[in-house]
Amino acid sequence: MTLLDRVLTCHAWDAARYRPFLIDGVRYGRIDADFAARLADYPELFEAAAVRLRPALDDPATRTQAVAEAMAQFRLKGDLPYWRGELYPVTNEWGRTPVMAVERGAVARFGMRAYGIHLNGLVRTDDGVCVWVAKRAASRKVAPGRWDQMVAGGQPAGLSVRENVTKECAEEAGVPAALAETAQPVGALSYLCEQPDGLRDDVAFCFDLWLPEDFVPENRDGEVERFELWPLERALAVVRETDAFKFNCALVVIDLALRYGAISPDEPGYAEIRTALGRQTPASEP
Repeated sequence: MTLLDRVLTCHAWDAARYRPFLIDGVRYGRIDADFAARLADYPELFEAAAVRLRPALDDPATRTQAVAEAMAQFRLKGDLPYWRGELYPVTNEWGRTPVMAVERGAVARFGMRAYGIHLNGLVRTDDGVCVWVAKRAASRKVAPGRWDQMVAGGQPAGLSVRENVTKECAEEAGVPAALAETAQPVGALSYLCEQPDGLRDDVAFCFDLWLPEDFVPENRDGEVERFELWPLERALAVVRETDAFKFNCALVVIDLALRYGAISPDEPGYAEIRTALGRQTPASEP
């Protein structure tokens, strides 16, 4: 698989399989026929045609509570196997006031836009740039045993991006707050693709954190099996040659390699890779 192929798989979905999910006439997600049929069991909440949240649910708190009760029933039936117990804000553009919040494990089923942070733990060595990678624990519900960034996590309701970076750094890698606060934002990657948990319409805010050579990450939340320090070129080779990285983490490695010159303009599809990494479907599109 070429690097361009790897990027394009993160933009692969069949639009014909989905119908819009509307709140006050605005699309906030995309729902497949199976999930739409299940939502039809809740006519007091959802209008089936588009699937539309009932207009009577007219404020964020009311919507959040009503949908939470329905999703709790879905969980009891085993229909939401990726349940996280964490609320995500529902918005179609970063910075706008959320129209509601919904259980993280249901976001992809609704095809809602979600946000997260990915942080590259970097070390300068005599041999060049090295990057800490994390082996996801076998107990993880999503992508168990795959490679990941040193720190990564979803963007929950109630935290700023910077607060989330500091929190995730402490929980996932034992990074002191003072060091975590030196992490530099380096851009955002977007993708829209079908995954086992649903339709992932995500934006990943990316950060670089330069670490002392003697720093060794230490996981504290049980989500990481181990850490390894790799030359950047090795991480890129693993992305190119295997599926060992979680699908979206592979994009972050490619972006990092582009920024630090590990991918040259002679790479097949170089310009297309750069374009595809920044691709974002406007939330207003059907």
